[in-house]
Amino acid sequence: MKLIALHAQSALASGSFTSGNAADGAALNASADEANNPAVLALPNDADASQTNLAGIERVDLHFPKFTDGRAYSQAVVLRRRCGFKGEIRATGDVLLDQVLLMQRSGFSSAQLRDDQDATHASVLLSQFAGFYQGDALQAQPHFARGDAAAKTATATSAATAAMTGSPS
Repeated sequence: MKLIALHAQSALASGSFTSGNAADGAALNASADEANNPAVLALPNDADASQTNLAGIERVDLHFPKFTDGRAYSQAVVLRRRCGFKGEIRATGDVLLDQVLLMQRSGFSSAQLRDDQDATHASVLLSQFAGFYQGDALQAQPHFARGDAAAKTATATSAATAAMTGSPS
């Protein structure tokens, strides 16, 4: 996930996507020129993301007016899962560093952190977990259903443990 600092002192980049795809990205300082790009759509919080025409759109900006307002999370999931949007989804507004992991799992590809937030710390938070058991906007299937060897081994171990203890699996 690309982290974008509003001030140069905290500019830093990247974590990795939970799906295993590396997301390189040097942190950028936000520029006014980006806002005037016709390939960028700033989607209002009350807009139905599934009804949005995404033809020619390279980036969708979803705004958090307050860190407690979670509508943009839902919009990001809809854009990724229902609309199949492959471009950049950027979180803007009142974005705190402890939100970036959930943003990444919801389908955001970049986050423009609030001015008082430390992008270095946010990058560390993104690297804390190598994977997740549950599915998310980037990897819809849960870990056990992905068909990889580790998931099958974990399921077999769980079943064996349940059989030995007499508890249902």
